[in-house]
Amino acid sequence: MDRVVILGFPCMSQQRSILITGGSRGIGAAVVALAAEQGFNVCFSYLNNQSAAETVVASAKDKGRRVMAVQSDVSVETDVLSLWKTAISTFGRIDALVNNAGVLDLQSRLEDVEMPRLRRIIDTNVIGSILCAREAVRHMSTRNGGRGGSIVNLSSISARLGSPHEYVDYAASKGAIDSLTIGLSKEVATEGIRVNAVRPGTTITDIHAAGGEPDRVERVKSRIPMQRGGEAVEIANAIMWLVSDEASYTTGAILDVSGGL
Repeated sequence: MDRVVILGFPCMSQQRSILITGGSRGIGAAVVALAAEQGFNVCFSYLNNQSAAETVVASAKDKGRRVMAVQSDVSVETDVLSLWKTAISTFGRIDALVNNAGVLDLQSRLEDVEMPRLRRIIDTNVIGSILCAREAVRHMSTRNGGRGGSIVNLSSISARLGSPHEYVDYAASKGAIDSLTIGLSKEVATEGIRVNAVRPGTTITDIHAAGGEPDRVERVKSRIPMQRGGEAVEIANAIMWLVSDEASYTTGAILDVSGGL
């Protein structure tokens, strides 16, 4: 049963609404805050950490919009359907989707990777993004009676670099996100939906701890032309630009936000 946390102001039908997957931490939490600041009603998903989700909701309470957190595993189709049903029933419609939810695992050579790890990464990063994008098209496409909208997928600079000796499987999953972005953008280009992606570089979030090296940014920053890791809000700014009307002629784009990598 989904646990729903709602905090904020009553929804008005003319207000824009956005659905963000994986919004309880890191880049996702930064997108939640920025979207609320820019006037969106926000529904975001989280996997397990209800306390973190409630903190994100509370931090947006002064933005003047409604913010809702829904526990959902995007790799499970029934969870994705329930997430969209909850968002639509609460806000009336969704105008934008940010496919942010993603996982990696401990740094490893590919030869040492076992099937449970592969399944978790592919199911969350690839299948989860495809399922959410599918529902976005079903609800937003003018072909289906919708009003159009925007999808922004979270890729990674690892899709270009490959992440050898660390995360080849994760990099491969993000390469799939690039292909999803390109193909879907062409498929729905005449249906009012723009589909783009952001490829973050090394960003200062707790995802590195999940890979077994919390201080990874410090170790690798000398490889980055700008000599530093990115901040989550810097990635969020790029995402919300692609969502915005300022990017009205942009679809099929994959924007590197990587400090020059």
